Amino acid sequence: MKRFLLFLGDIAVLYLSLILVLWLRYGSDFYGELLERHLTPFTALFPLWLLTFYVTGLYDLRELRNGLEFLRILGTAILVNTVLSVAFFYLLPISEIAPKTNLLLFIAVFILLEMIWRRSFNRLAKNWQPLRMAIIGQGGAVIELRTFIGQNPQLGYEIALDFPDERSLPSFEDRETWRRTIREHGLELIVVPGNFFRKEKFTKNFFRLLNLGIEVRDFPSFYESVFRRIPLSDIDEEWFLKYVGSRRLVYSHAKRFLEFTLALLILALFLPLWLLIGLLTKLSSSGPAIYRQVRMGQFGRRFTLYKFRTMRKDAEKDGPQWAAVKDDRSTWVGQVLRFTHLDELPQMWNIMKGQLSFVGPRPERPEFVEILRKEVPYYETRLLVKPGLTGWAQIHHRKDATVEDVTRKIQFDLYYLKNRSMILDLAILLKTLRLFVSNPK
Repeated sequence: MKRFLLFLGDIAVLYLSLILVLWLRYGSDFYGELLERHLTPFTALFPLWLLTFYVTGLYDLRELRNGLEFLRILGTAILVNTVLSVAFFYLLPISEIAPKTNLLLFIAVFILLEMIWRRSFNRLAKNWQPLRMAIIGQGGAVIELRTFIGQNPQLGYEIALDFPDERSLPSFEDRETWRRTIREHGLELIVVPGNFFRKEKFTKNFFRLLNLGIEVRDFPSFYESVFRRIPLSDIDEEWFLKYVGSRRLVYSHAKRFLEFTLALLILALFLPLWLLIGLLTKLSSSGPAIYRQVRMGQFGRRFTLYKFRTMRKDAEKDGPQWAAVKDDRSTWVGQVLRFTHLDELPQMWNIMKGQLSFVGPRPERPEFVEILRKEVPYYETRLLVKPGLTGWAQIHHRKDATVEDVTRKIQFDLYYLKNRSMILDLAILLKTLRLFVSNPK
């Protein structure tokens, strides 16, 4: 609801900015033909602006704040939209107007009105009544959730009551105590451990609370809705059978067709760049231009992953190593390729062969898989789907240098396994673009 309100507000600010600019420049004469001549092309342009806002993160309530961070994100979005606007009006022969002064004034007025609107929205959101809830449990994931909700009031939740365990609950036979507790604390939601729903006595008793206007949710699903990842400590094999086992054939076939077509198109369009990168790689150091490495694919099948070589030929003379952010094994060309991610281009061939997807868990080396499956709970389940160039885990947790990092990333991978769809894949691609625009590193 809050995101939708932000979206509607941005649309209003876009049109208000345009009308104000025309009024400032032309006075009362702006109404009529002049307005129509500007309204049509700008209306065609505004969806690109709104898409840029989404990609850069202006609708992410979990991350967005007033202050320098908001200004940085807004500045990035305005810069991208300025380039798009210039291209739209001056490179595409679809507009009857080619505004210069009006476009600059529009951007300036929009920045001012957008900052006023966002600050007003944040003040308004603080005064909205949060949903008051109770939570049962005291593990590490519960503490993490409790802390996060307390630090992020814009999410719209307030933990009004804590129950360490089932023994601290009021007696279900004492219905009046429950009624009084709910009324005194203004409770609307109770989050219970996932295993409660497998205990008949709890399901029957919590069912009776529905008549008191209480929503009951299991902890794993609520945790997932807040963090967009899965709590490893609160799931078991039954969870995988329930949520991950589906084959989703229509989605899989449609995704395969679209990915093959897109990979083929990218291969053709970037062929001259391939030749240039290959030549520079050969000149920078001895060794082949294309680096081949065995990775673990879907269902544990091994395949050869192709990349432009970014490291010296003897980079792994002492055995496999995790790549570091500042890796002294990289060549100067390799550093540029890794910064721009152009070293990934040869993986279009892996996508065409059906070994890799554009979106999915990042494929790991067999040597590391053998180690991590012993250290990280449910690590091997990420092999249930085809690996990808980018993924839900990659855009939310870039670090991958320790077992703790991998444990956090598997939580995001499991979220993707459960919720994978064409819409989620598109969202991941857009968020990947957002990260590349705002922080290529």
